[in-house]
Amino acid sequence: MPIKLPKLLPAREILESENIFIMDDERASQQDIRPLNIVILNLMPEKEKTETHLLRLLGNTPLQVNIAFLKTATYEAKTTSAHHLEQFYTTFSEIKHRKFDGMIITGAPVEMMPFEEVEYWDELIEIMEWTKTNVTSTLHICWGAQAALFHHFDIKKFELPKKCSGIYSHIINDHSEKLLRGFDDVYLAPHSRHTDVAIEDLEKHPELKILSSSPEAGPFIICANGGRQIMVTGHLEYEAQTLAEEYSRDLNKGLEIEIPKNYFPNDNPNERPLNRWRSHAHLLFSNWLNYYVYQATPYEWD
Repeated sequence: MPIKLPKLLPAREILESENIFIMDDERASQQDIRPLNIVILNLMPEKEKTETHLLRLLGNTPLQVNIAFLKTATYEAKTTSAHHLEQFYTTFSEIKHRKFDGMIITGAPVEMMPFEEVEYWDELIEIMEWTKTNVTSTLHICWGAQAALFHHFDIKKFELPKKCSGIYSHIINDHSEKLLRGFDDVYLAPHSRHTDVAIEDLEKHPELKILSSSPEAGPFIICANGGRQIMVTGHLEYEAQTLAEEYSRDLNKGLEIEIPKNYFPNDNPNERPLNRWRSHAHLLFSNWLNYYVYQATPYEWD
């Protein structure tokens, strides 16, 4: 089944070229099914790229999905056009009366700041509290995962000696969890961050379950409250070139940065990287939508 998108959303043309099944309002209204309503709080600076990353994965399932994009009201994005935000995004005050089947809270380029010093931290707290009663399952990514762990479970982050950037091997810690159904025993996933959370702190917390982790990159997929809250510390949604673009950006800023680990063929930035995590990205999102959103949400919320 398709994902419903506005006709003018830039990501639409990209996804159609990849044969992702999408539809507009007119066709969606003819479907006699109950679609899933997913809201995405997009905190990433290059919002259009993140939209494409996430919609590609949300659109590759047997479920019809309606998408709403959320922006912060207390912080104005500087790297996305005001026209794009006005046309496709809404604010929390406009949707907080609604119920959503699922929510995604993305990463953000603020990980080196204390949470309380982030301009929109109070607004994010309000949104995360709202998810407890108005969202069936919330998927938090990278900094969004650290923010959720800190707010909901008092798990503090710490600064790494150097940036964790590259493609890392991960193992499955809990084979019984439906979120990882179909995953290989060992699989690859991208990471890109300067901070982390201690696996010991997660293991000591009675409400948290570490589903998958990396010997090098640390805890990766964490689950709480039967999947009502899912935290993913890395970026399975990334495209093949995303880490290369970030690496080039950091170099242009004059930052002391290492080549992303296990990423470029022969560790040569002039060679084109391969996407070796795509299948598990699709598995994660399809499992989340099926088992934690679709199967867990009543047909009528009220």
